Amino acid sequence: MSRRTRIFIGILLIYTAGIAFLLYRVVADIDPRYRESAEESLVEASQLMASLIEQDVIAGAINTARLEPLFRSVYARQFSAQIYNLHKSRVELRVYVTDRSGRVLFDSLGRNTGADYSKWSDVSRTLAGMYGARTSRDIEGDPLTSVMYAAAPVRWNNEIVGVVSVGKPVQSFGQFVQDARARTLWVGVGSAFALLFGALIVSVWLVRPFGLISDYWRWLRSQRSWSFARMLRRAVDTLRSGFGEMRDALTGRSYVADYVQTFTHEIKSPLSAIRGAAELVQEPSMPQAERERFLANITRETQRIQEIVDRMMELTALETQRALERSETVSLAPLLQEVAASAQDAAAAREIRLHVTIDSEARVEGDPFLLRRALSNLLDNAIDFSPAGAEVALALHAGTREARITVRDHGRGIPDYAKDKVFEKFYSLARPHSQKKSTGLGLAFVKEIAGLHRGRIELANAPRGGALATLTLPLASHG
Repeated sequence: MSRRTRIFIGILLIYTAGIAFLLYRVVADIDPRYRESAEESLVEASQLMASLIEQDVIAGAINTARLEPLFRSVYARQFSAQIYNLHKSRVELRVYVTDRSGRVLFDSLGRNTGADYSKWSDVSRTLAGMYGARTSRDIEGDPLTSVMYAAAPVRWNNEIVGVVSVGKPVQSFGQFVQDARARTLWVGVGSAFALLFGALIVSVWLVRPFGLISDYWRWLRSQRSWSFARMLRRAVDTLRSGFGEMRDALTGRSYVADYVQTFTHEIKSPLSAIRGAAELVQEPSMPQAERERFLANITRETQRIQEIVDRMMELTALETQRALERSETVSLAPLLQEVAASAQDAAAAREIRLHVTIDSEARVEGDPFLLRRALSNLLDNAIDFSPAGAEVALALHAGTREARITVRDHGRGIPDYAKDKVFEKFYSLARPHSQKKSTGLGLAFVKEIAGLHRGRIELANAPRGGALATLTLPLASHG
């Protein structure tokens, strides 16, 4: 994974974490807000009931005689109220009244008359002249049976002679809480994706206005036959291209700085060699043979710099391409034969035998020029790292959905310290026969080509020695 991709993924993770934290706080805050609203209504209802009961207080004694028929009538009422998504058809309000000692004088549900409620916080705090409220469960261990109570004092001659507490099942407004949570999550997640999609559109627009759409339209017009699978694949590639451009728009400065720093490091060595050789050549007393040797060094290092620059320009052009500019059905068998024939002279010079195995007529959608370059790079690497007289095997195998091209050499294999670095730009191992390094851009070039073809490249040590490169490509669909 490249550095710019890691930076971009980091930005996305921070964005996702921020949205998740915001949604968590908002959703977690919904239930307390509904409880506050319900409690505020219960406080007013308890004060209303207290004023009603105080009218029947005689010499400090509370008379609840008219409350029982009142609540019997209220609970028997039939009505139909559609409150947004909630349908309500019965009264769920509860009321109980205690005397100054906390003993229940009246219970609207008729369950606890005569019980001692003096230890309940709503009763004890109200009798002490403070605001009292509580939430308790009718059935221990079942949160769905929770009931919220708010109490008010019953006074006679400014003396608290009892308490009236009004309760409401939490489940009655819990439906609103669940609905609000669901709506908040849907709106939050939808808004986050919409914002991300908008950022993608804006980023692509800023980088290349309408370029992706025009590229896709141009590709459609160039097709001689229509294939839904091919059109869908191209659309996915176009979207992936847009994603890549957004990534580069966010992390491009770091990417360019990293690229320039690495390039500067790579050409520093040949430039130092050229400068040193040039200074020595200017010495008038230098023998002609030495002069020619240093001039040859200058030529060799100059060619190395030229090769690095050329490869970098090719790789950069490939990385910014995003999607294949030209795509056609490519038969891999003749392509492998052609690549092997081109490498025959280089292999013969090192007394290396090339062995080609083809067990299918696999076809893929892609750019034949880029595929040929990728295979040539892999084969050149295998020849370079093979000892004289060894064999390099090039093989093509096809499954139901993928074609697999393998290049096997019989060299010393990949050192453990290099296994995770072989596809990094400018990373190269010394060739066994010359002890010289390449530009280190060949395998990075192959990786980019594999990605453009929706494939993958792997390089590992073979079971019986040597290295095994595997290029996997999706087969072309028929139709």
